[in-house]
Amino acid sequence: MEQGATTIWERLNSYTHTDGFGGNNRMNSFNHYSFGAVGAWMYNCSLGIQPDVRAPGFKHFFLKPTPDPTGGMNCARGHYDSMYGRIESGWEVLPGRVRYSFAVPANTSATVCLPAAEGASVRMDGNRVGFVRREGRACFELESGSYAVEVSGE
Repeated sequence: MEQGATTIWERLNSYTHTDGFGGNNRMNSFNHYSFGAVGAWMYNCSLGIQPDVRAPGFKHFFLKPTPDPTGGMNCARGHYDSMYGRIESGWEVLPGRVRYSFAVPANTSATVCLPAAEGASVRMDGNRVGFVRREGRACFELESGSYAVEVSGE
């Protein structure tokens, strides 16, 4: 850590304060788990893009986005390019509601599970969405397409 490492260096003599990289930077990689873990958290937790292990290649997948419970972030948006096409997920915290956006590629489907308090309203394109409650989330299925969903109220 004192040398600026974020994980174990690829080489034992990779870097020192005295010699830097010693003129040989060919074997130094800074794309290690500590950097990748942040990216994985953004995809899997914040955006909620998660594979369904029963359907390889994201033929079916889960969208379980989790807006920042601390309020430090008020929006997130991203995508994953699967073998079936681009999966998109995003959310924005607004007064009294959270707006989500999703894109499900052609020939795929997704199970969406959104944080929703007991009695919350879930709407898609202005229409109420029927859902099943699981572990404090409103869960429902989506076929391929682009969607705007809002969760509001108690």
